[in-house]
Amino acid sequence: MAKKRERVSLGVFVLVTLVLLIWPGGRPDDGGIRCRAKVLSADNGQVMQHGIIKTGFQKLVLRVESGSYAGEVVSAASNLMGKLELDAFYGEGDRLLAVLTVGDGGKIVHVTPRDHYRLTGLWVMVSLFFGLLLITGGETGARALVSFVLTGVMIWKVLIPALLAGWNPLLVSFGVVMILNFSVIFLVGGLNRLGLTAFCGATLGILTTCLIALAAGKAIHLNGAVKPFSEALLYAGYADLSLSMIFIGGIFLASSGAVMDLAMDIAASMAEVARVDATLSPVALMGSGLRVGRSVLGTMTTTLLLAYSGGFTSLLMAMMAQNVPLSVMLNTPWVSSEIIHTLSGSIGLVTVAPFTAMCGAVIYKRDATPACDAVARAA
Repeated sequence: MAKKRERVSLGVFVLVTLVLLIWPGGRPDDGGIRCRAKVLSADNGQVMQHGIIKTGFQKLVLRVESGSYAGEVVSAASNLMGKLELDAFYGEGDRLLAVLTVGDGGKIVHVTPRDHYRLTGLWVMVSLFFGLLLITGGETGARALVSFVLTGVMIWKVLIPALLAGWNPLLVSFGVVMILNFSVIFLVGGLNRLGLTAFCGATLGILTTCLIALAAGKAIHLNGAVKPFSEALLYAGYADLSLSMIFIGGIFLASSGAVMDLAMDIAASMAEVARVDATLSPVALMGSGLRVGRSVLGTMTTTLLLAYSGGFTSLLMAMMAQNVPLSVMLNTPWVSSEIIHTLSGSIGLVTVAPFTAMCGAVIYKRDATPACDAVARAA
């Protein structure tokens, strides 16, 4: 019966994911036709070199390799603005993503090179990840795959459009995180006391992270403009967006994965302990959960630090290269925001252990029966 219930829930989540995938959402299409193209020749006569920086434009001759215009040879110009993070410099034989503008009669009137073509490599990596997940995880891997896809679709089709529409960033982010928290935990852990324990512990931990980030962000006067492309949104017609609240929402969204991971680890260990010894008192069971939490906390908090610091290594290098004093560096909005990001997530993570242990002690010991039949069946 339990297996049937879990498969029904898996089917429901798959259906929800498919509906979100085909849901139009987002912004209206610009009408351009996107395709892969190969560079047949590149004229660099109008390119000016300034050290490692290039400005001007390239004249390109391209052959379209995908879509209804495959085989067409077209000309295009690629502008170089002198910004390494935005510019793309092409050579003969390179493949790029091009946008075709088609006029009356279906004739190509303009071609815009977007960037080097990376989609093939990305699809290879996605396929490799999905394949390994299914091979090593089996049925649990399939549920994890559904939760992974659902998470990505929820962020792209629900969270981002809602934020752009001007909805309250904190409420939207928290709502999306709660939906993902529910979906991921019950998909992986099953509809049982194990899943309920992990869900309750993770929910309390995420709520703590949200409150800590909100209080810290206001106390040290941080705003969301420190994040890449945030300010560009204001100049693109979204002047009413609250970048500060979007920044706070991003903090507990980013840490929610680690929070769910730790909650599931503690809930699963408590379930196994309760299954082996159903005579344990709630206090003893809570103690076992806390001991597991202490063992995992060290590596989990370090994981958050490494994950976040890896994203701003170049910023720290630039500060050190310019001999910026430590106090000045720590006081900059960029470094301060990353510290708040890391510490808010870590504080929320630390609270997950006692929250999950307390929830597990209540949920697993509600009656005298063994606490988690699901773990026994899985074993």
